[in-house]
Amino acid sequence: MTKQPYSITLLQLKTKDSYQHNLEVLVAYIKAHQEQQLIVAPEVYLTGFDYDNFDKASAFFTDATNAIKPLVTTQIVVLTMIKKEGNKTVNQAIVIHNNRVVYSQNKYKLFKLGNEEKYFKAGEQKAIQPFTINGINYAILICFELRFKELWKQIEGVDIVIIPAMWGKSRKKHLETLTQALAIMNQCFVVVCDSANEDMASSSAIIHPWGEVVMDDEKEVIEHTIDLKEVKKVRRLISMN
Repeated sequence: MTKQPYSITLLQLKTKDSYQHNLEVLVAYIKAHQEQQLIVAPEVYLTGFDYDNFDKASAFFTDATNAIKPLVTTQIVVLTMIKKEGNKTVNQAIVIHNNRVVYSQNKYKLFKLGNEEKYFKAGEQKAIQPFTINGINYAILICFELRFKELWKQIEGVDIVIIPAMWGKSRKKHLETLTQALAIMNQCFVVVCDSANEDMASSSAIIHPWGEVVMDDEKEVIEHTIDLKEVKKVRRLISMN
């Protein structure tokens, strides 16, 4: 069982042109936060949506995964990466724990304004499912998937929803409103980690089931400790059944 209280680190980072540089930054932060139970990076942080070098970006998946896995023991690290599956390319969220990938999920809702459907194969809706690590129930929504209420229903009942994002600055208010609404509606913790690139919203946050928000757009690292008993307390106080 995961120890309490439960500590979270969000890495609100800028993606640089060098994949290797980005990986070195991520590795350094993982090493520096070994005591945290959950570490989350932005969507495709290591490569960005580098469509001009798509083969290179997808090939980096193996190098990056092999570099990260040995560092991750008792904690959980969540990030998304571009990956080749057969002759198709996907945007895959991976969950690393105990030196291995314990869960993966391909992005299902692709963002048309970003031309994602031209480059990626969409995942399957049914693959967006709760998963359990050390008695805690998690679910992942990848960026644009946050907008779809049927997916909120699909992951109902989890303790923590994790959202790696590359969410644009012009829609910043949408990100903040939707993540808070999801936490209140599903009576759970919502952990969103957005990119700090100049055209991105930042707005990385940990939102409590009662709606309290921990957020700081200026920080590269956001740390917060939660008490997972809040989930049961809120669900007892306001029954949704």
